[in-house]
Amino acid sequence: MWAHRPNERCEDKEHAMVFKRLKADLDAFLERDPAARSRFEVVILYQGFHAVVFYRLANWFWLAGMQFIGRLISQFGRLFTGIEIHPGATIGCCFVIDHGAGVVIGETADIGDNVTLYHDVTLGGVAPSVDSAAQVGTKRHPTLGDGVIVGSGAQILGPITVGDNARVGANAVVTSDVPANVTAVGIPAKIIMPKDKSKAGEFRAYATTPEGVPDPVQQVLDQLRNEIGDLKGRIGELETERDALKTEAENNNDDADRDDNKKSSVA
Repeated sequence: MWAHRPNERCEDKEHAMVFKRLKADLDAFLERDPAARSRFEVVILYQGFHAVVFYRLANWFWLAGMQFIGRLISQFGRLFTGIEIHPGATIGCCFVIDHGAGVVIGETADIGDNVTLYHDVTLGGVAPSVDSAAQVGTKRHPTLGDGVIVGSGAQILGPITVGDNARVGANAVVTSDVPANVTAVGIPAKIIMPKDKSKAGEFRAYATTPEGVPDPVQQVLDQLRNEIGDLKGRIGELETERDALKTEAENNNDDADRDDNKKSSVA
């Protein structure tokens, strides 16, 4: 089972050549998708890989100061693949977009190494459209750490951070930081701690967990239900103790009344 690990392909991030990065990305597709049978098949048939190729080329022009050409290439990539990656985004090596239709990655998004995204994922900004000039150059999109997996339909919005080896479940809406090695699910997203932390870095498709993806709201309701049951049990015990004390007190009063009656009759 694939897990994030130190990898020679991910070293020298700043100076790696485009083709070396693409080779690392290609190998990552083979590692994480059992349906991929060969490099040739991925190169020819995988639109997620095509989108990464367009991004790597567009990003090279963007960093070289030719932003218009970078944007033009990225738009061709969007038309060809249905995946929109801004050339100004920062994406590490071994990056995989699986079943990638509908993925959107914004300009200031920062993605680490060994990250996997599924279809319809958005790494978007939430800054208002007014006064756009004041927002140029500011951080508006998420940062994803190394080894992050984002399930299909998830929306990660704003300049937040998703920690290393974190998982974002399908259709989750994340608007606040997610710690490393946990899973975020739901709308709005809630944090689920892994039962076995040693398996937190293992690759699992669609950001699922070994114990499934429980509903955090249902978990809270179940916990409250259990606590209410415990309270009812304790109340029952207290009522039993109260009744026993009441019966004992009544018996003591009856004994006292009989003693008083005996004393009165003797007198």
